[in-house]
Formats: sequence, C-alpha cells, structure tokens
Amino acid sequence: MANVLIIAGDFVEDYELMVPFQALQMVGHQVTVVCPDKMAGDTVKTAIHDFEGDQTYTEKPGHLFSLNGAFAEVSATDFDGLLIPGGRSPEYLRLNATVIELVQAFADSNKPIAAVCHGAQILTAANVVKGKRVSAYPACAPEVSQAGGEYCDIAVTEAITDGNLVTAPAWPAHPAWLAQFNALL
Repeated sequence: MANVLIIAGDFVEDYELMVPFQALQMVGHQVTVVCPDKMAGDTVKTAIHDFEGDQTYTEKPGHLFSLNGAFAEVSATDFDGLLIPGGRSPEYLRLNATVIELVQAFADSNKPIAAVCHGAQILTAANVVKGKRVSAYPACAPEVSQAGGEYCDIAVTEAITDGNLVTAPAWPAHPAWLAQFNALL
C-alpha cells in the first residue's frame, strides 16, 4: 500500500484531517501527519466548520490532533501521495516556503495530491493548478482562476480528478474525494 503525507496546521478543519487520516489507514495506507515547527507527539488544534444555512460556514472549536511525524524530517521522496486538508491553516501554511517546496516536489514527480476546501490555497500558492480543473470551497474560486486553474463549481458531495490532482469543495465530499485519491494511489 501507499505511504501518504498530510500537512496540517492549527485550526485545520477537524473532519478534513481526522476522516482522511483514519480512512486511508483503514484501507491499508501508512499515513503521516506533520505540521511546520512541530514534532511527532505535538498537537494541532482543529476547527469544526459546518453549513447551517448562513452565507458562509460556521466555526466551532474541534479536537486536539496528535501529530505522528516531524515536518523537518519529511521529504517528498519518502511518500507516494500528499493530502492537504482545509480549514483556516492553509491561509498561513501557504506562506511557508518549505511547505510550498514540498507541494511542488510532489507535483513535479506527478505524485497524487488531494486537496479539499481551503487546501486549494496551498495548491495555488505552489503554482501547481495551471491548466487543471480544480474544485475548492467557493470563496477560493478567484485564487484558482488567478493561478491559471479552471475552477469547477460542483456539488458539495462531489470531487474532481485532473491528472494527479484530486480536489473537492468541502468535507461532505469525503466519499467521492477519498475514493478518487485512493484510486490514484
């Protein structure tokens, strides 16, 4: 089975981290979760985003998630695929040059990359969406377009694969998103 890397940060979306972490292990993959400036055993705080009929999602405190890898020790060559959850963490993780270099290394090697919701912010910052059909949380549509990607406005329960990229608008797409990512792995 595959060795998958997940890059997370404080206030990552709870479901978008925990569900892929558990589901990918359930089908036999090795999953390592890291965060810049943190070590294995450290935690990240998560946030729960919900869709309750407002103009945008609501946010509530989530759980503490215990990391099982050290960011400083990972290399794209050690993994078969990359998963980027959404939430608030992508908005600041995309400012980390090492995160961007790591994403670009996966893309340059044409390894599977899955991103959900605001995870597309890291993909656009890494300049890996040009010419690709990409879904994301709708508020990220301008970033996808400005980075040369084709934003796909799909149902919140759907996902889209274009080459090595698998993207989805939010956590309700987990069944489709994770199945498509698993197929690439």
